[in-house]
Amino acid sequence: MNRRSFLHQTSALAAVSALPKLRAADAAQKKLKVAVVALGRGMGHVGALLKLPNVEIAYLAEVDPKRLEIGLKTVNDKQQVSCQGVTDFRTFLDDKTLDAVFIATPNFWHTPAALLCMQAGKHVYVEKPGSQNANEAEMIVEAATKYDRVVQMGNQRRTWMKEAIEALHGGAIGTVRFGRGFYYNTRKTLAVNEKPAPADLDFNLWQGPVPDDAKHDMKQFAHYDWHWLWHWGNGELGNNGIHTLDILRWGLKGDYPLRTTYNGGRYFYDDAQETPDTGTAVYDFGHAGCEWVQSSCHPRAAEKPLSEIMFYGDNGTMAAGRDTWTIYDPKGVEISKGKGAGGGDPAHIGNFLDAIRGEAKLNSPIAEGQKSTMMCHLGNMAYRTNTVVKCDPKTGKILDNTEALKLWGREGGYRKGWDVKI
Repeated sequence: MNRRSFLHQTSALAAVSALPKLRAADAAQKKLKVAVVALGRGMGHVGALLKLPNVEIAYLAEVDPKRLEIGLKTVNDKQQVSCQGVTDFRTFLDDKTLDAVFIATPNFWHTPAALLCMQAGKHVYVEKPGSQNANEAEMIVEAATKYDRVVQMGNQRRTWMKEAIEALHGGAIGTVRFGRGFYYNTRKTLAVNEKPAPADLDFNLWQGPVPDDAKHDMKQFAHYDWHWLWHWGNGELGNNGIHTLDILRWGLKGDYPLRTTYNGGRYFYDDAQETPDTGTAVYDFGHAGCEWVQSSCHPRAAEKPLSEIMFYGDNGTMAAGRDTWTIYDPKGVEISKGKGAGGGDPAHIGNFLDAIRGEAKLNSPIAEGQKSTMMCHLGNMAYRTNTVVKCDPKTGKILDNTEALKLWGREGGYRKGWDVKI
């Protein structure tokens, strides 16, 4: 993946087998050294890491000079050991003292960057959705196994909502039959770029392995609006839908849906956006089902749901959000409330660090996280092909849908000179 100018690949790959996860006896004695890549969402990672004990931020990587400057000041003002800033994260992958890399890049970089880090022997915390297409979802999971790395996805509700799901699975509303997730916002037209990228941003590295898009000038859409163009993003389904879809699938005890539909459109503005701003994705797991309701450009304030996630069972309803939940009887009467440990980003990131130390199991191992991300990919395939996408419920493989299969991997492949492989 254009890595030879930065690393001697043979020695780096050979070193992987010599870099086991920390033994429990060594865990308490070693301070973990980590790096954070991309300082938009990555500043949340930085803030969490600075609150956690026994961890040092050794590197920050960012293609936007101003963001890098702000990030370095934040770390060096609070951390005793100096942090190094770089433009290209590949330059620090040969540092054998580096334990883990936090990836908060745009979606299209998630899997390619994670593969490079794992191949260099690093553990990986990768933001949601973790992959930009279904083929990458398979690749990142396979790589975690091949290189025996600890890989956690940044879907933090897996940590925050453990107690709620334990209550659900413990029979709080009886057998669970259906679930609903909601996402409402007040997004504006793409003509109003609320987060414009500066002129000195390294656009070549920002785009990385993704080829140019003949239809769009990417400079108009960094740092954020790339989400709404299929060449780079996954729409709202992969941006925010992944959070609630993951909890719905977890609560319903499903792996891959038998059938997926996603209907909606770009209704509120006439602009360059390709992904829907309004819609409903529906998933059938056979024994149960769920839907994700999207209103990205209208807050629907007059009809606010009870919570961001709802479960419906034989004996009542659970309304769950972040670290709280409420149980209602079949007539809608509130009968109990609960609150979990929560903990924000530090709790989920702390779980990842403890897993590296051998002191905890991951709350969102990449193999589990990518099952939920596949719901996003399948939903987007259904939307783009205007079909019902049917799957093998054990493997997630698409059945009898040649048009959807054309969207399984990156259309047109990767940019020349970039070899994205395990």
